[in-house]
Amino acid sequence: ADRLPGAGTMSGVGAVVGATEPRFLARLRELMPRAIFLVPGVGAQGGDAELLGEAFAGAASVLVPASRSIAGSADPGGAAEDLRAAVWAIAPS
Repeated sequence: ADRLPGAGTMSGVGAVVGATEPRFLARLRELMPRAIFLVPGVGAQGGDAELLGEAFAGAASVLVPASRSIAGSADPGGAAEDLRAAVWAIAPS
């Protein structure tokens, strides 16, 4: 783990924060700056990956599952690539 960038900097606490309620992300990230966020709801449930920027504040760890919108797509590979591009566009480098 000591060879990984940022190893040991994450909290042992995580949070599930719905992508359909992005207005809460800034405050939750402020309260839990090192927590891993699981942010379901992008795609089929109506959440927009482009509105999740606050979840990534400070290069925090974020998981954005979107299995239904990818698996249910006529072009699953394209849907997965679109989501990946949207998330990487808002994530800090």
